[in-house]
Amino acid sequence: MAQTRPLGAQISHMLKDRGVDVIFGIPGVHNQEMYRGIEEAGITHVLARHEQGAGFMADGYARATGKPGVAYVITGPGLCNIMTPMGQAYSDSVPMLVISSCLDEMAATKGQLHQMKDQRGAAETVCDWSEEARTADAAYALVDRAIAEFKTNRPRPKHIQVPIQQLETHAEETFARWRPTDKGRQENKFSITRLPGAIKQPMPLDVIDTLAIRLLQAERPLFVFGGGGARQLGASGSSVTSILELANAAVFTTYAGRGVAPPDWPLLFGSSLARPESAKLLDASDCVVLVGTDLAEVDLWRSEAGQRPGAYIVNIDPEVLSQSHPKDWCLQYDAATAMAHLHSALEKHSANALKRPKSGWSADLVAGYRDRWRAEVDAERPGIVPVCDALRSCLPEGTMIYSDMTQFAYTAKEVWDMEMPGHWHHPTGFGTLGYATPAAIGGAVARKGKPTMAIIGDYGFHYTMQELGVAVELGLPLPIILWDNGKLKEIEESMVRAQIAPNAVVARNPDFCKLAEAFGAYACAPKTLAEMQDAVRAAFDADGPTLIYLTPEISA
Repeated sequence: MAQTRPLGAQISHMLKDRGVDVIFGIPGVHNQEMYRGIEEAGITHVLARHEQGAGFMADGYARATGKPGVAYVITGPGLCNIMTPMGQAYSDSVPMLVISSCLDEMAATKGQLHQMKDQRGAAETVCDWSEEARTADAAYALVDRAIAEFKTNRPRPKHIQVPIQQLETHAEETFARWRPTDKGRQENKFSITRLPGAIKQPMPLDVIDTLAIRLLQAERPLFVFGGGGARQLGASGSSVTSILELANAAVFTTYAGRGVAPPDWPLLFGSSLARPESAKLLDASDCVVLVGTDLAEVDLWRSEAGQRPGAYIVNIDPEVLSQSHPKDWCLQYDAATAMAHLHSALEKHSANALKRPKSGWSADLVAGYRDRWRAEVDAERPGIVPVCDALRSCLPEGTMIYSDMTQFAYTAKEVWDMEMPGHWHHPTGFGTLGYATPAAIGGAVARKGKPTMAIIGDYGFHYTMQELGVAVELGLPLPIILWDNGKLKEIEESMVRAQIAPNAVVARNPDFCKLAEAFGAYACAPKTLAEMQDAVRAAFDADGPTLIYLTPEISA
């Protein structure tokens, strides 16, 4: 017989059954029924200090694991506070499930606690969809719908709200439980294999064969890997290396795509798509393959990428494919499936003694561009590149990094090649300040025993500094690199370029080290790069977070 519990408790039990181990959030009188079943279901709850922090933690957890990050929030202000993280998760394709309470009745009653005119509609502006579950069966169906779409579509945040009275009402456990298979794994009805599809033109079944032949006959084949490719390929990087070797192809990555191509690949142009010269290189290529990327404004910082019509675009999102040039080939594949098929096709056709043209790429050519671009980055933001180099050299293998909107991160994203994909997370699309600290906490919760680090600027740290208490509470060995240039320097420089007299770009900062210590964290202010490296190494071995305070003077 199905067990009866208040619906709020049943939701937690269902989430546990669907593989959710951690929930981030803040309880309140309106959502307390959602907390009735958390411990009973065996789920860990992380108490954030602000719903924005809870959302960023869920985001960081999702990026680290590939599983949905789940957050519980209250009606009205709780949901409003988490909408910024929801917008960030939407722009960066992060699977996040936000479950909130809502008022039972709105039209005839005014002046209720936490009342909003249209809570569901407000949330829908920053997520994939926002729905209200007015029955237990509707709540169960919406949870499963969210999980199914996380696994089969472009992962983006979803919001489910449940009326307070419905959360309190006893409901039967009518959701179907997942059963272990003979192999001991959960039986998941949502493991769907995506088939190739065409968006704007008929797609022949041998399109991958055609692409393989084109790559082998091209003088200047070029791949561009994006964040979607990085997420889907994961640990499948070895097949990418073989593809690059077989095709003798050059590579660009977006900032989020770093690590898909090995950093020692001699034809790796790196994450320098924002450099104007990259447009000439894309135009010079006679076979361009775009894998898991939108090539959005935040990837390019110009209106057009520069490739010729006839590119091959691999993406799971039909909206991205529909915006391509009519002569482009659109492959609605996930990156891992596409690259596996392409690898097999390249091996087959390369054995057929196809006449290969002389390559238009060379290691010296690529190195020349990279050296010039590195010098440009160093000239634009003087003194940061050496700090990036020193920091990178002291990190343990497999460190996962969460960065914020700060000049340190803007520099690092262009000059710091990653050893593996999905190990540097940045609030790229929505561009939110305050992301790094709570997101890194979420990542560290997900990666127990593995190194995780945050990089944040002085101004961004103000947004979510209170979440430092969560890291202390959990005893997370989390280095937090705080880059303090004493102002909103990127904005100041933008104002100067626009011939605007800089104003409102300087705020009084606290003594950040004393502030961290007040929370119970460790703190230090190294004066040299060697001292910084020692501090970082020690932070990974500490029994709590360490704020490592840096100023531009460290590279003097």
